[in-house]
Amino acid sequence: MRLSLPLLVSLALLPAVGRMAEEPAKGAAALSLLKAIDEGFVQVYEKVAPAVVVIDARKQVEEDDRDVPRGFEFLLDDGKPSAKDSKAGKEGAKPWRLPERSTRSEGSGFLIRADGFILTNLHVVADADQLEVRLKDGRTFPGKVVGTDDKSDIAVLKIDARDLPVAEFGDSDKLRVGQLVCAIGAPFNQDYSFTVGWVSGKGRNNLLSPTSPKIILEDYIQTDAFINPGNSGGPLFDVEGKVVGMNTLINGIGRALAFAIPSRMLEDVGRQLIATGKVQRPWLGIRIETLGEKSNLQGHFPGIERGVVVDTIEANAPAFKTDLRAADVITEVDGVKVMTARDLQQEVLKKKIGQSLQLTVWRGGQMLRIAVATGELPNEVTRVANVAPVKGAEAKTETMGMKLRDAKPTGAQVVGTQPDSPASHAEIFPDDLITGVEGAPVADAAGCVSAIAASHLTKGNKGVLLNIERRGQRTFVILQPPP
Repeated sequence: MRLSLPLLVSLALLPAVGRMAEEPAKGAAALSLLKAIDEGFVQVYEKVAPAVVVIDARKQVEEDDRDVPRGFEFLLDDGKPSAKDSKAGKEGAKPWRLPERSTRSEGSGFLIRADGFILTNLHVVADADQLEVRLKDGRTFPGKVVGTDDKSDIAVLKIDARDLPVAEFGDSDKLRVGQLVCAIGAPFNQDYSFTVGWVSGKGRNNLLSPTSPKIILEDYIQTDAFINPGNSGGPLFDVEGKVVGMNTLINGIGRALAFAIPSRMLEDVGRQLIATGKVQRPWLGIRIETLGEKSNLQGHFPGIERGVVVDTIEANAPAFKTDLRAADVITEVDGVKVMTARDLQQEVLKKKIGQSLQLTVWRGGQMLRIAVATGELPNEVTRVANVAPVKGAEAKTETMGMKLRDAKPTGAQVVGTQPDSPASHAEIFPDDLITGVEGAPVADAAGCVSAIAASHLTKGNKGVLLNIERRGQRTFVILQPPP
């Protein structure tokens, strides 16, 4: 059972309250403490709430969405279709339409400047044809989108008003796990809901699919403050009333898993969107994960305990033009140690676009230095297909449920995979190009099969790490032996 903070405090003080009759002084002190806590929460709500807004987003339904639902035609049909309707029917048109309508959704946001600039989530206002912003004092204003950033799910709105109350930013970097935080939002079309909880974690990432072509900057604060649909875009703030995050994601209603964008990112993105309407960021073009987050990886990196594993190198990205490889472990950026994916991301974001940096990389027991010049983070990742296989070429050999043939100039090309095989379980696909086994390059299909067999003999059930090029990307998979 999940207990609220006031209830926990009350339970903790029950012994003192129970002795109030015998010890009036102690009972009065306990009651006074409860009242002080109660008043503290009321004051922090009253400080922040005037800067919180409710955002009403409306979108006209597409023409095809207004078709009469199947089974309701008899409500409109008089049984005597006109010649015009019959003709339309012959042409495949649908003669009956429901009246034009719009969909409506509500979200939250908060004022960051007295002249009407508002921060909210992009998904709150995405594709909206009309935005209405309601203030705490009941006034409503039409809202205009100033700029959006789909990498962080942040948007800036503007209303035509002056001398508005604004939220004060706190420092999310100084936020500690276990610290009290509060949230205000508008759940289920209700106004100004206030909840309290704790910071459950920081630097949360990998919440979205790693195979998604969309690049998402994930650096979330996790909290158990109760968040519902409609709270998106609302502030997460500390007991001083300073905003430390923006409520963004929930893992199911009532599951006490909520995530907020940290204020450090909110301030940076908001400033750029107000100034230019867009956000520019440096990037290397790699997808990464913290070493140790997946237990099946640790056995493939003997001799190193901390670092960031390169999962994928995007096609034509800055890192693709260097010697950096998938399954490399990055331990330092310009001499600064990086132990988590968040550490590496933050170090790269500190650089300017075009600036060169030095990566310290662990590969096969050796430490390497690789220079990479940052590029500008694109709106979408470029997809480059592998060179089409030679028609009529046949597989030379097969292993672990995958058929292979020699690739040009080197490597082993996957011709096909068998269902429910080690290859299919490892998500190896036809046209994948295997370039290495456990970091060692392979020359051809036969060499690939021999290297896999040799690795299985030495590693047993730990699996074999295969370096793969797929649609222009460089990545890796772990091929597990059959049970």
